[in-house]
Amino acid sequence: MEKNHHSKFSLVDRLKSFSFAFNGLKNLWVEEHNFRIHIVSTLVVVIAGFLFKISFVEWVAVILSIGFVLATEIINTTIEKLADFVSPDRNEKIKKIKDISAAGVLIAAFTAFIVGVIIFSPKVFYLIF
Repeated sequence: MEKNHHSKFSLVDRLKSFSFAFNGLKNLWVEEHNFRIHIVSTLVVVIAGFLFKISFVEWVAVILSIGFVLATEIINTTIEKLADFVSPDRNEKIKKIKDISAAGVLIAAFTAFIVGVIIFSPKVFYLIF
């Protein structure tokens, strides 16, 4: 029997979907070394933001950069896990897909790094000199 796609709003179903998402974050934390590195980097940047009293606009840039990196890392991990499930044996086409997916994280991380340099280097320079 086909499920009715126009069913009523269910708060319980919405809350369940959040629990699935939080379970995904827990799995990332436990299983993915790179995700833990990104989270630790996030904490360092947030602490630096408070210490250097960055502006509202700078916070927006930092938060968007953090979200960009974490989201691409999650998408990359998903692609890698799906690719390994579909093709557990070594496969050059799968390798290419995984490499391209990893390149997305590299671009996001490099972009976030540049944003960080733009925001924090003048503050560090001022502190030193």
